[in-house]
Amino acid sequence: MSRTLYDLAGEDPACRFSPFCWRSRMALAHKGLEADAVPWRFTEGERLGFSGQGKVPVLVDSERTVADSWHIACWLEDRYADRPSLFDGEGGRAVSRFVNAWTDGVLHPQVARMVVADIPPLLAPADRAYFRESREKRFGMALERVSADRAERVEAFRREVLHPLRVTLGQQAWIGGEAPGYADYIVFGAFQWARVCSDFELLENGDPVATWRERVLDLHGGLARTVPARGAAAPASVAAAQ
Repeated sequence: MSRTLYDLAGEDPACRFSPFCWRSRMALAHKGLEADAVPWRFTEGERLGFSGQGKVPVLVDSERTVADSWHIACWLEDRYADRPSLFDGEGGRAVSRFVNAWTDGVLHPQVARMVVADIPPLLAPADRAYFRESREKRFGMALERVSADRAERVEAFRREVLHPLRVTLGQQAWIGGEAPGYADYIVFGAFQWARVCSDFELLENGDPVATWRERVLDLHGGLARTVPARGAAAPASVAAAQ
């Protein structure tokens, strides 16, 4: 059975930074399913015409096309119920839906303000122009201004926004409990996004959230480590090997 995942990439096709695509890549790996992660870029909307919309991730699984990371996770869980569960039951699916909404509505906007100015240099020229115009319209200011106060902003981010994660991960290894699940992949996508795009470090060494991030980077044969970090988010031994 052939599977293809359309996955956002920078000018360098090895630069895969979409938090939503990372959710799907980790979900596929969790299920033990192989997929060809095809690089897709912001200005290639027509390539996704077959999916009826214009955003990634898009999974083509044999004859089925599924768009949106949440829908992809649910598809994988239901279609491959005999493989390791992403949700560990319907209760876990319901909790993961909350984590999904919290990450999209609370965590992502905070991360975006701190890393968005570092993204354009990673993009191909056409994508760079599109990204800058669309994001500056969204924020109402130049990207450099959006991230200008991040050194001050990150303290409140660590102390307040990450508080529920820190409390949870200070008491258990994974967001879902004893084993990693889709809730972990949802949240991890935000930190992988920052890790790949920016050398600005969101987390402090010793923070339970930073320790958890390292555990997720090691999952599935170190899948997420295959994309080099731009900053200190990779241990020195890993950075030296890349």
